[in-house]
Amino acid sequence: MSKVIGTFASRDAAEFCIRELRNSGFDYNRISLVARESGKGGEQQGGGPTMAGGDTALEGTATGGAIGGMAGLLAGLGALAIPGIGPIVAAGPIAATLTGAVGGGLVGGLVDMGIPSERGEFYEGKVKAGRILAVVDAGSDKVNDAARIMREYGASDVETH
Repeated sequence: MSKVIGTFASRDAAEFCIRELRNSGFDYNRISLVARESGKGGEQQGGGPTMAGGDTALEGTATGGAIGGMAGLLAGLGALAIPGIGPIVAAGPIAATLTGAVGGGLVGGLVDMGIPSERGEFYEGKVKAGRILAVVDAGSDKVNDAARIMREYGASDVETH
């Protein structure tokens, strides 16, 4: 399995992308999300990353899950404190990886998933800056589809590992 990884500027873009990935045959159990948990104005308050419209990612993702049928992925949504970032919310396979690798932070979790350390540091910086990280496990026959869909829905920094 390869990992297709990218970042989104908004909750809506990430949600629409996940919905399209699912519609294209990708399993929710193979899609991970990580977002920094912060209050409005960027303060660390524990409500979830503030997104467009003033919703937090946690609230907005739950709403998007109810509306978009994304409950499978969102059932794994959990809050963690990661050194160097602070509180985050994570869903999918990465949530379990981060729970076991809290000492190694997000970089350690990404390395455990097969992302090189220097790229893990890059993506950790993106999450610190408020972007939403998505990682999709894709077979060799679906890697290009996953990357294309992520880009179509506004993902930046899309890479395959």
